[in-house]
Amino acid sequence: MDQQYYVGLDVSLETTSICVVDQSGAIIWRGKCSTEPEAISQTVRTHAPSAVRVGLETGQMSNWLTLQLHKHGLPVVCLDARHAKGALSMQLNKTDANDAHGLAEVVRTGWFREVAIKSMDAQALRMLLMARAQLVSQRQAVANNIRGLLKTFGFVIARGSKGPFAVRVREVIADNATLAVIIEPLLLAWQAIREQVDALDRQVNLRAKTDAAARRLMTVPGVGVIVALAYTAVIDNPNRFKRGTSVGAYLGLTPRRYQSGEVDKAGSISKCGDGLLRSYLFEAANVLLSRHPRSCKLKTWGLALAKRIGTRRAKVAVARKLAIVMHRVWKDDCDFNWGDAPAAAA
Repeated sequence: MDQQYYVGLDVSLETTSICVVDQSGAIIWRGKCSTEPEAISQTVRTHAPSAVRVGLETGQMSNWLTLQLHKHGLPVVCLDARHAKGALSMQLNKTDANDAHGLAEVVRTGWFREVAIKSMDAQALRMLLMARAQLVSQRQAVANNIRGLLKTFGFVIARGSKGPFAVRVREVIADNATLAVIIEPLLLAWQAIREQVDALDRQVNLRAKTDAAARRLMTVPGVGVIVALAYTAVIDNPNRFKRGTSVGAYLGLTPRRYQSGEVDKAGSISKCGDGLLRSYLFEAANVLLSRHPRSCKLKTWGLALAKRIGTRRAKVAVARKLAIVMHRVWKDDCDFNWGDAPAAAA
């Protein structure tokens, strides 16, 4: 039988530690190379010409590197870092070389959970949404700082007051030179961030107009442009999930469970997966239950659930159902059916 090799890659920004083991677990070669797909591919082919599997952990560079190594013909699998941590923590000494050896052993034994690698288009879309979310957060933080500073001098800029925020602030500081020197730079920063948010919003809306899947998802009540695009960016391919219920678990919207002996209890939701999409789905559930004018089975179910278990927990449950419904709409390539809306039991 031909010799079989298994390779572990411990990736850092500049260099990658590589360990090659055979089918019995014996170390064949250990070393380093630069973190470039060409260099890694050449090194692996030199020292493991018949590699069965090449494993690396999830990380900031793992998506790009896995796709590039696939293009070079290597049988790369991306391992869930939390899953691999259990094996790597058994080592006495924490070094890059030992981590590479541990990952090689993981892929050799098959004791790992492979992570689905998203397309670069999905990654670019998620980057766009993350950049927008960061700017929106910074804009709000600057506005809150301005409000806080003005309160020190007895001026209150209430939320939702009539007139643009900048105009109201400048009216307050117009007769106070000291305040103007302090507040005006912050106000200019707020306006600059707002302009950049508007620029990203135009990019987001343009993407939504050309994305058929996003337009389908926007037919679901409570789901707008941002939620639809975030969903497509994170899920990438609906066929990854055989059942829609798996999407809720993937996004961390299902409760944890602890069972041992006579003890069997459910906890809060796991909060694993993409936190940004999870927060957007919660907002969509809030819109559906509190502000959406049209009734449907999903809304009726959510409102009834809120009376039994409380509004916040009901919103989490509706967010999970929205993820399931959106998966079905996308997978079946159909619009949301208002007359026969899915409303599964809690």
